[in-house]
Amino acid sequence: MIKFLQDLFGSSPVQQESLGAIGVDMHSHVLPGLDDGADSPERSLELITALKAMGYRKLIMTPHVMSDFYRNTPEGIRARLQLLQEAILEAGIEMELGCAAEYYLDEGLLDKLEKGEELLTFGDNYLLFETSFLNEPMNLREAIFQMQANGYQPVLAHPERYTYFYGKYEELAGLHDLGVLFQLNLNSLTGYYSPGAREVAERLIDEGLVDFLGSDTHSLRHIESLKKVLYSKHLTKALALPIRNSQL
Repeated sequence: MIKFLQDLFGSSPVQQESLGAIGVDMHSHVLPGLDDGADSPERSLELITALKAMGYRKLIMTPHVMSDFYRNTPEGIRARLQLLQEAILEAGIEMELGCAAEYYLDEGLLDKLEKGEELLTFGDNYLLFETSFLNEPMNLREAIFQMQANGYQPVLAHPERYTYFYGKYEELAGLHDLGVLFQLNLNSLTGYYSPGAREVAERLIDEGLVDFLGSDTHSLRHIESLKKVLYSKHLTKALALPIRNSQL
């Protein structure tokens, strides 16, 4: 395993002993039965225990909200949070839990913004959103403007994973100039998603365009990959940035 990680990240020693310096994970799919993440309270407890062992002290869990697939509501998400809080108390697991959501940029989100419906945020009115990985939404900048006009601080989930920005890095960076904060997936630093995602992730870190670090945990498979992130020199670089996780 050590040889494999040295081949992957270079011959330098382990950079971090845990993810404790991040403290708060603000992107995960640990709430049970709401999306493609944890499918039961038992699975949720496994993931919480694993994330605690990685050094986290607080989890802000963000189930998908998508008009066609995951029609989650603030009320339903909060109800699952309460269920999980009761479960960890009974299990004797010490972990602070909170919730928000990961909103997919579709007509449903635009409709909610237009009608002024409640959206689940975290921290300083941060609104986590994502788009299609393959096709840039024609209304991307319009949606960003609408979020800001409604008083939200847009946070783009895993900007390194959108293939429509590959080869157009300056356009991606331009979103940050518009006031969009960037949340990088830690597992991108291992090449877990693709070499392209890793390349963009490293460049975003090198240029100081990362505001949050998230695990985007769906399953124990993601936890196993997170263990490899500890060997990444870019994790050390990222932790030297003014990332906002610890403020949450």
